[in-house]
Amino acid sequence: MKTQIISIAGKSNSGKTTLLERLIFELNSRGYKIGAVKHTHDGFDFDKPGKDSWRHKRAGARATLVVTDTKIALVKEDSRSDIDKMQTFLGDMDLILAEGFKKQPLKKIEIFRTDSDHKDPLCLEDPHLIAFVTDSEYRPQVPVFGLNDVQEIASFIEKNYLTP
Repeated sequence: MKTQIISIAGKSNSGKTTLLERLIFELNSRGYKIGAVKHTHDGFDFDKPGKDSWRHKRAGARATLVVTDTKIALVKEDSRSDIDKMQTFLGDMDLILAEGFKKQPLKKIEIFRTDSDHKDPLCLEDPHLIAFVTDSEYRPQVPVFGLNDVQEIASFIEKNYLTP
């Protein structure tokens, strides 16, 4: 069975990162292994010019792996779908929480705040919306949680996507 992926969606400055961080902490404290993914633009490259791994890549390596006793960092050319990449590299996790990916066919929890510059939520019509986190009056046909209901959101995820 493939590892479930849930995207935390919302417009910029809606609190996606904070919610993701709090959910990771809560689910980790319950004993689950959580993988996290952040979508970024294609120009992203953490390999520093002059470093050995950068030199390997520049010489033509299709992938470089930096390894320590407890960590790895991989830079690899990979044109598969975002979902395939997540499941390939984080498939040993109990759950993958992704930030963003609002246009991908992933289960989504949208966060929408009334104090943001945005007038309307993004995903109300998305068939993949599984929950909505808000301080607004919006009530879509999915479970709705308050901005600080992290334990309740974690319990919802645990019951529906983690417990066999």
